Amino acid sequence: MKKAVHFGAGNIGRGFIGALFAQSGYHVTFVDIAEQIIEQLNRDKSYQVKTAAQPQEVITVENVSGLNNLQQEQEVIEEIKEATYITTAIGPNILPRIAPLIAKALVERVKSNEEKVHVIACENQISATDILKEHILNVLENEEKEAVIQKVSFFNSAVDRIVPIQTEQGSLDVLVEPYYEWVVETSEEIPPVEGMKIVPELAPFIERKLFTVNTGHAVIAYLGYLKGKETIHETLQDSTIHEEVKATLQETGAYLVKAYGLDEEDHSAYIEKIIGRFENPYLNDSVTRVGRSPIRKLGPQDRLVRPAVEAKKAGLSYTHLAKAIAAALLFAPKEDEEAMKLQNLLKEQGIVAVLAQISELDEDGPIIKEIVQHYENLKGE
Repeated sequence: MKKAVHFGAGNIGRGFIGALFAQSGYHVTFVDIAEQIIEQLNRDKSYQVKTAAQPQEVITVENVSGLNNLQQEQEVIEEIKEATYITTAIGPNILPRIAPLIAKALVERVKSNEEKVHVIACENQISATDILKEHILNVLENEEKEAVIQKVSFFNSAVDRIVPIQTEQGSLDVLVEPYYEWVVETSEEIPPVEGMKIVPELAPFIERKLFTVNTGHAVIAYLGYLKGKETIHETLQDSTIHEEVKATLQETGAYLVKAYGLDEEDHSAYIEKIIGRFENPYLNDSVTRVGRSPIRKLGPQDRLVRPAVEAKKAGLSYTHLAKAIAAALLFAPKEDEEAMKLQNLLKEQGIVAVLAQISELDEDGPIIKEIVQHYENLKGE
């Protein structure tokens, strides 16, 4: 049986990437430090993926197992030596931590296995696989690098599936939205995986997704939080917020159309489709989950700041994006460690210095000026 090694046994790993591999006839070895999940995978050897829809579709995922990368390093290496694919869904910040183990495994693999192995980081991050590749190569000697480069393919990808907070605590089963998209950039012929779409150029797909799905989701969460809303779909029932979200996505859309020559009508339809996904009441997704980690989401290459900067460069409107950034600065649930850190930074340094630091915006530039104005207005509401 073909094998895939997937780093990250969380809900995205089990409910999306791992499930597609299993449905395509691969044995999936999940690698994670979550001991309880690893034990359950090895005991049950299956779980169910359920769609947040009526009628609900239930898929049983079989041929799965788990390894703890902190306690079973050699076993992970042995699995990688035989795998066709190595994938991740662990969060971009964790990639540097797993790179040394993958590097060690790849060095062992290329000595004993002539078959190519394909590495894909399935993260909400532009060029995530390039980032992982750099960390892997950085720990290798020159000869090892050469061997790995020859026998290992690294492909960037864009992933899109909403996986809300799970209510079945202690269960391996995962609730997911029916829609998903997994786009992989390569001109190589690679072993097929159900649901994987191959494209020669990823940039239009990944930016379309990041600046529509991720931007839209974040805007709903931050505006919903300020209005005391609990869930994403409840937030969108507020017509004022609904219109604000749509206006923000029209701004990101104008940039995407100009940058990549997208068809304007097609992209408008895509925006409507994405908003329709957010309105799914069966997801019951909370604004605090979607808005969590605001410092990361206010990064210079992320879903709010990057499209605002690009819109400004292109001479396009970024007013609604500036308001969304201001709303993100006011996101302050006490259980979110990063949100609390952001609030402390704002108290200590002020909004202009914080935006210059975490978003790399020009302190004297027009984007910061507009954000500050929206920030004061939102605070006063």
